[in-house]
Order: sequence, then structure tokens, then C-alpha cells
Amino acid sequence: MKTQKESQKKKEGMMRRKKRVRAGMYGTHVRPRLSVSHSHKHTYAQLIDDASGKTIVGVGNVKKASAKKKTAKKTETARDIGKKLAEAAVKKGIHRAVFDRSHYKYHGRTKAVADGAREAGLLF
Repeated sequence: MKTQKESQKKKEGMMRRKKRVRAGMYGTHVRPRLSVSHSHKHTYAQLIDDASGKTIVGVGNVKKASAKKKTAKKTETARDIGKKLAEAAVKKGIHRAVFDRSHYKYHGRTKAVADGAREAGLLF
């Protein structure tokens, strides 16, 4: 079992990575930041306009519509989330974005969200 000191050290490392990744990116209304986050069960993605501090579009797999796809794997669900987000963005006239992977490595569900968004027409 982890001690409190070990968990604090892990959290500090995550925050350092998150800060380092976000240092060079800034989302505008024309080219918002596509932020990805996930827990053990669920995946979330949102387009953020940092200039105004508002979320333009947000998608996650917690909603009841995704409850019928219980057999889908988490990476497949993440790809669908990326597609849904990109389709909603294109409807709002957004075709380009900056990809923010936060403290996650670019593989697995994080990569699946990016690939799904690219398939649906969003450019990074």
C-alpha cells in the first residue's frame, strides 16, 4: 500500500508533466485547445477557448446513450468520443485545434481520441 508521501510525489510528477505539456499551447476561438482526460472507466474530451475561458464543446462517455455499448472496449469508445467531438466542432465552424494530452502519454485512449477527431475532419 502506498504511503501518503509516495502518492503526493506521484501527484507532483503528474502536475509537472501537465504544466510542461501545456506551456506552449493556448486555445483561441479560431483554434481551440482539445483537452483529453480519462478515469479508469470513462473518457472525456472538450474544446476550450482559453482567451475567454469557456468550453466550446464537451463530450464524454458517461451519458445514457453510450450505456448500450457495454461490450465496446475503452479505446473504441475513446475513438467514438473523438469523432463526436469533431463532428460537433465542425457544425460550429471549427476545423483546427491544438491537441492537449495533459499528463498522459500519447497512446491508448489518448491517441484514440485524437485519431477519431482526425477521422471526423478536425486538424491538429
